[in-house]
Amino acid sequence: MPQVFNVIGLMSGTSLDGLDIAYCQFKIADNAKIDFTIIAAETVAYAKSIKQAFIAAETSPTLSFIAFDRKIGTYFGNQVQLFLQKHKLKNPDFVSSHGHTIFHDPANGYTVQIGHGANLAAAAKMPVVSDFRSLDVALGGQGAPLVPIGDFLLFNDYSHCLNLGGIANISYQKQEKQIAFDICACNIPLNFLANKSGFEYDKNGAIARTGTVDDMLLHQLNDLSYFSQHPPKSLGKEWVESQFLPLILASKSSIKDILATVVEHIAIKIAKEISGTANQLYITGGGAFNTYLVERIKINSSINVIIPDENIVKFKEALIFALLGLLRWTNQTNTLKTVTGASKDSIGGSIYIN
Repeated sequence: MPQVFNVIGLMSGTSLDGLDIAYCQFKIADNAKIDFTIIAAETVAYAKSIKQAFIAAETSPTLSFIAFDRKIGTYFGNQVQLFLQKHKLKNPDFVSSHGHTIFHDPANGYTVQIGHGANLAAAAKMPVVSDFRSLDVALGGQGAPLVPIGDFLLFNDYSHCLNLGGIANISYQKQEKQIAFDICACNIPLNFLANKSGFEYDKNGAIARTGTVDDMLLHQLNDLSYFSQHPPKSLGKEWVESQFLPLILASKSSIKDILATVVEHIAIKIAKEISGTANQLYITGGGAFNTYLVERIKINSSINVIIPDENIVKFKEALIFALLGLLRWTNQTNTLKTVTGASKDSIGGSIYIN
């Protein structure tokens, strides 16, 4: 008989769209194969005040930052309870939360995801697994990306898995090792530019589609030093704000032309990483709904692109963090040194028993 676990996965991404909540059921067979079902899922959109508070947290005084960390943990826990009531679901075995990244600077030995696990457990009234990145960073790793082990265990029918979130990242197997890294900025700059046009995001890439690529800006973006580095490597919002956005802000081109240029930049960088090695590209994340971006990826790479059903596209990261929590809960490796560059594989995550 397979072992069955019900786990709620929580994910809050850099694009600040909201809190992704996914109630997942995992069945572990005797041969260790894991099957999953997303029983219910939704995104709780952040109020404008919460978005502003997340942004302000980056420069807030220490005590205010600590208090906000606890407050967001309580908020996450309350949202879990409301979600369970709304969908008439029984309590899961535990909640597995990525939290919301405020700081990510592994080169200086730290990464910080807020939404404190203790407060989350107290508000949700159930056990919580959280803080998945810190141990890997302490072991000399990037603390990212963490999704690849989920790609390997749940989506290994596809040669390459691409996530188009705030940052675009890729995961694949090479010589029986899982390889993964952040490719480039994605929805962070695209949403930033859409906001300047008065929109929350560029739906279907409609604005970008009407623009013309600025070759000079494209060259500047493509030539950023990060792209000459070899994996393992990862990107944070800090890099986007300090290296990427200044080039955009200095451009004299129109918003639609800059959007077209950034889309082309993303497509080129993705194509460079997969051309000649991938036969199937499995795309998830909010950017999968950007039909113009997906078209440009196809044209630049000539790869067979697969976009799964909407639930997987939107909630794959929440699903995989539920899985990472399950691996932590059952004392199994959930972080791979081949991906992060750490000194060894590890079992990341703190457990709070309520």
